[in-house]
Amino acid sequence: MKLMVTGGAGFIGSNFIRYILNHHPDWEVINFDKLTYAGNLENLKDIANDPRYSFVKGDITDSRAVEETVARVGCSGMVVNFAAETHVDRSIVSAGSFVNTDVYGTHVLLEAVKKFGTARYLHISTDEVYGSIERGSFTEESTLAPNSPYAASKAGGDLLIRSYFKTFGLPVVITRSSNNYGPYQYPEKVIPLFITNALQGRKLPLYGDGRNVRDWLYVEDNCEAIDLVLQKGGAGEIYNIGGGNERQNIEITKFILKELGLADDFIQPVKDRPGHDRRYSVDCSKVRKLGWAPKTKFEAGLKKTIEWYRNNRGWWSKLIAPAPR
Repeated sequence: MKLMVTGGAGFIGSNFIRYILNHHPDWEVINFDKLTYAGNLENLKDIANDPRYSFVKGDITDSRAVEETVARVGCSGMVVNFAAETHVDRSIVSAGSFVNTDVYGTHVLLEAVKKFGTARYLHISTDEVYGSIERGSFTEESTLAPNSPYAASKAGGDLLIRSYFKTFGLPVVITRSSNNYGPYQYPEKVIPLFITNALQGRKLPLYGDGRNVRDWLYVEDNCEAIDLVLQKGGAGEIYNIGGGNERQNIEITKFILKELGLADDFIQPVKDRPGHDRRYSVDCSKVRKLGWAPKTKFEAGLKKTIEWYRNNRGWWSKLIAPAPR
């Protein structure tokens, strides 16, 4: 089996490639990545010399580069698209690049899959396309109501994929996961940002009142679910993937500080960002029917993540500005 993974040098993509190579000894993975600020080949240096792995530097908005790589995958191979602009804060100040990558890039990939007859196209989306929910949980049939340019661009890609299934019968499937955390996450998202700040003795900038709720999913659990959906998910279907670990941001902040032996006065309240969703929650009963369930309890996963960043300062220290003296 040949598998093209776009955005494979990023956080979830690199963890997924490693997961696939560890669990499918007869699979070949082609990593197609533009290597933006969040793409880092050091994330995969431990498998770089694996004969089943290869890397192609390319942009999913470049139709020629995409077609050449999809052609290598062949009609029996599969494509998994992790490539995306993903940081909400960046989307607020630069929405155009999100639309270009997350919508037009998706279009380019779909056209290549249509042209070469690839066996499956799995698209990695997000629970943020549903917007915020006060009570209960979103199902795969819930109305899309994105509240940030990032979420809107991902929703646009999702709807484009639906149209290619309905119009052309492409073998597409979508996963929408809750907030991931774990090793190799670029230190701009809340958990790695707060861990690396704390390790440097910096303040932890907490938005608003800190009561925003997210459902946290350990990245390897997500990789396992994506692998299952890739093989057993129904064409044209959508699968929510959540960790069942809803926590307020303030709880996570205090947990990190406690684990690193720091006081709560390291918390620095900052003005809330525009359009900040209050709570995300997804119903995962559909993917559970395929046989998946998250294995990592949040506190255990967060401790493991803190330890990884503590032990891998050389990986993240070059990605951020040095702490002031």
